[in-house]
Order: sequence, then C-alpha cells, then structure tokens
Amino acid sequence: MAGSIGAMSADDDDITEELLADAGKLTGLSLELLGLDPHPDDMTPDQRLQFDPEDLAEMAAVSPKERQKAVSQTRLLAGLLWNSSSILIDQLFRDLGTLSRLESTTPTDIAGTSVLSSLPPQFASSYDPKFTQKLIVVASDVTASLARGWAAPGCLAAELAVRCLLDQAEITEDIYELDLPENWRAQVEEVLLEDADSEALYSDSLDVLEDDADRLGFEHWFTPFGAGDTVPPYACS
Repeated sequence: MAGSIGAMSADDDDITEELLADAGKLTGLSLELLGLDPHPDDMTPDQRLQFDPEDLAEMAAVSPKERQKAVSQTRLLAGLLWNSSSILIDQLFRDLGTLSRLESTTPTDIAGTSVLSSLPPQFASSYDPKFTQKLIVVASDVTASLARGWAAPGCLAAELAVRCLLDQAEITEDIYELDLPENWRAQVEEVLLEDADSEALYSDSLDVLEDDADRLGFEHWFTPFGAGDTVPPYACS
C-alpha cells in the first residue's frame, strides 16, 4: 500500500523521516493534545491563566535541546497515527477478503486475522463479513477525524476502532523501535477515548457484561450513544 510502513525502506532513518513528513497531515489533533507541553512564551494570556505558576515555571525551564526532542517525538507520534490509520483500513479489507472466502466464521478463524483478532474475543463468532464491512465504514469515519477535527467516537464500534488503531501504532513502534514520547498510548487514549465504555468489553468477568448487556451487548455496538452522536448510515443498517 502506497505510503504505508510496509512500503517503506528498511532503514529506520528513512522511516522516521517519512513519519515526520506525515505529521503535518494530522490536522485533527494538535501536538498539545498528543501530550506536548506548550512553552509559556507561545501561550496567550488566557491560556497561561489555565496553569499554576509552578507549572509555567517548570515548562519555561525546559532547555531548548529537551524542547526540540519533545517536539520531534510528538511529531513522530502524529505521523505514526496518520500512517497507522491507513494500515488499519488496509488490514481490515484483508480481513474481509479472508472471511469472505469462508462458509462460516469461527473464533479460530478470527484469531488468525490482522485486526479482528484485536477485538473482544468472546464475540469472535459474530465477526462475519457483514460486521467487518460495517466496522470498515466506522473505522474510516473515525480515522477521517484525524484530518477534519477530532470528534469523540459515537458508538462502541467506533471506540473499538480507535483501540485497533492504537494497537497498529504499537506494532509499528515495536518493529522499528521508534523514539516516541514515554507512555504515549495512555496520553492518546485519555484524549481519544475519554469516558469510554468499550474497555469493559475486554473484561474476563461475565458479571460485567451481563450487568451492562443493555449497553455493551453485541447488538448495540453500532448504536449511537446519544442524540448528539453520529454513526455512518451503512453501519446502522
């Protein structure tokens, strides 16, 4: 796939350069939302009022070298998220092709897929081609928010698509040993998955799922959370 990690040179420097070039495409999330502390000199007076004097002093005390490294790491993260969003959709189409050749879907089949294997395993037998098509549509909508302006996921399937996106980013990070901000995933999850319900779907406790079946049941995954939340029409069908 053009522009994906798979098409890159095996040289780590080349990979870093390409990801840094992709960083500017991630216009839907600022570097500050991805965890970069702003410098007080770059803030407006109103923005500085949001911080304690001690925090402002700590931010100002960061050396130019440390600041440059933090900016570079966060830009690399932005490029990684952009690149991973393309890989995610590509891999979902591959999973769809795999399932479309099967007469039925079993948990063993799902365990061998690229993306669907990252979803809650207790529902694996339900991850058929129709489900995968709907997930592709939702994942495409979610990843488009990385460019048009981030909007919180509007349904459980969208939250799961975000988790799959971050899983892909971690895979790429591990393969190429990228120099990313420390604890970047926790920071990104805090922004992209604030107050998310989907984490409970990975619980080993049956009580958790049974108690919240009206919200977490598989049949509700593509249902909008509320009146202000949107889900692509195809995924609602």
